[in-house]
Amino acid sequence: MLRVKVAGTGAYLPERIVTNDEVAKWLDTSDEWIFSHSGIHARHWAAPDESSSTLGTKAAQQALEAAGAKPEEIGMIFCATSSPDYSTFPATGSLIQSALGCNNAGAFDLSAACSGFIYALELGRCWVMAHPGQKALIVGCEVMTRTVDWNDRTVSILFGDGAGAVVLEAAEAPEGVQPYYSLHGSDGTGWQAIVREGGSRVEPPKVPVGEVAMQPVGFMKMNGRTVFNFAVKKLDEIIKTLCEQAGLKPEDLTRVYAHQANARILEAVAKRAGLPIEKFFMSIAETGNMSTASVPFILDKAVRAGELKDGDLIALSAFGAGLSWGGALTAWPWL
Repeated sequence: MLRVKVAGTGAYLPERIVTNDEVAKWLDTSDEWIFSHSGIHARHWAAPDESSSTLGTKAAQQALEAAGAKPEEIGMIFCATSSPDYSTFPATGSLIQSALGCNNAGAFDLSAACSGFIYALELGRCWVMAHPGQKALIVGCEVMTRTVDWNDRTVSILFGDGAGAVVLEAAEAPEGVQPYYSLHGSDGTGWQAIVREGGSRVEPPKVPVGEVAMQPVGFMKMNGRTVFNFAVKKLDEIIKTLCEQAGLKPEDLTRVYAHQANARILEAVAKRAGLPIEKFFMSIAETGNMSTASVPFILDKAVRAGELKDGDLIALSAFGAGLSWGGALTAWPWL
């Protein structure tokens, strides 16, 4: 039976590591306070000459190499990001396409906040099924540290920069392989819980002829308690709904690869789902919240550590601004 397969994974973290102790030099906080509230000890910061496109390009190069795929074999690039190189256009995906030399590929950006990779994965799967002779590249890339006010300890300490990527291709799946299940949703009434001002909603200021009117871009604002409660409820619901659709129980899962937003959220989800926290693959202590890059990053990390093997029954899950959410259940590496 023809299915879509994750043929290769890749990831990239900037070299600079910023520990909680370093943050505490300019912010009224401590490693103990940050870790107790989030499970984070450190995060990576992009260098001045790095951006979402450069991080995404490096992750994509690894994924192409792992898949044994040439750039010209890619037919479409799906770039999920909440921190694009440019505020509206050109698409960060187009910059990645150029840097990789994927001359036969279309490219575009997808904005679904931290749920973006899950949405892009679904679109990529459908695209490959419609074009089985071509491969798709899914990239999640972020420089979230540039979207937050580093004087605001309620938000800034949570985020880090990084990227992850996967290459998808059509292939014949073994007989009896677990079917693929997915779900996606949004509660637009909760949009105010996570907001970054800017864009075309507000008319730019009037300036004299000959001068340039700059549209201001604000820092991210987040209602932490609202987001925490939403995330715990929704991630638990995603896991249970997917398992119900597949005729399984949560304990049947080999592992859960969930958005790395906050370790305390994942601990609460594990408790509600009746699962040991060890079933949740974790990287947040060293990376912080990398938004839509977090799920592809942990998939690559697990693959390269030998902790994600062919046939493993896994669930993917994420939530984000919007409020959006998404999830998938399958036997790795089949979609």
